[in-house]
Amino acid sequence: MISMTLLRLVRLVLVVAAVALAAVPLFVLLDLARGGTGFGLCPGGIARCRNPYTAAPELSAALTLGLFVILAALRIVNRMWRRAVNGRR
Repeated sequence: MISMTLLRLVRLVLVVAAVALAAVPLFVLLDLARGGTGFGLCPGGIARCRNPYTAAPELSAALTLGLFVILAALRIVNRMWRRAVNGRR
């Protein structure tokens, strides 16, 4: 059986990953607002950004899919957690 400490650690890692993934668009916008490249999204800065119209939807779709995968894994770990807690009683 999986130890409770390992389940806690996996839950923590998944929650931190979900928060970090959800914060990526904010960091990209903040970088662009400060005159940066948006972490490579616009190499010449916002004034010279020549990305196609599909760049933002592709980024959004990838981030959304990644977030759903992480949340699904978190749900599975939470079910394992509940089974482990109920098995101890």
